[in-house]
Amino acid sequence: MKIGYAHVSTLEQNLDLQRDALTEAGCEKVFVDTISGSVAARPGLEKVKEQLRAGDTLVVWRLDRLGRSLKDLTAWVGYLEEQQAGLWSLHEAIDTATPAGKLMFHLFGAIAEFERNLVRERTQAGLTAARSRPGAARARSRQAGIGGQALPRKTLSIARICTMMGISKPTLYAYVKAAQQTTA
Repeated sequence: MKIGYAHVSTLEQNLDLQRDALTEAGCEKVFVDTISGSVAARPGLEKVKEQLRAGDTLVVWRLDRLGRSLKDLTAWVGYLEEQQAGLWSLHEAIDTATPAGKLMFHLFGAIAEFERNLVRERTQAGLTAARSRPGAARARSRQAGIGGQALPRKTLSIARICTMMGISKPTLYAYVKAAQQTTA
């Protein structure tokens, strides 16, 4: 039996595309989750585990609907192998019931992890370069001053301050903390 699993992270996202694709692929049952992928306990996935039997195939629209990291996906493939079940990802055309499908799964997973690591390294390098530029400390100090003045007075919302300054909330809080340490 083919068991489908669909997942969206927010209520604003729509499950119709995934459900339609899973139904078209021949899934007899489709379980869904509308919850952040970072949340470990997903009720839909728990129902999948309850229903899954030897010989079944778990079908997902894309691999990222099942897990957020290579570690998550590999754990799922390991679990499915223990249950003598397969994994079929429609978008990536991967079917772990075949030797070629298993190979493709691990290759795609490794490439995705490599890509995430490259993005992380480039982001860190960009931040380091920005911080080392002349005037960067002055700009941070000026931004911290603006944010530091608006926050205690509560004249502007945090979101509004971040939008005005073109920074994220964690960056704003880091600037405010730095400004407070400088004046202390």
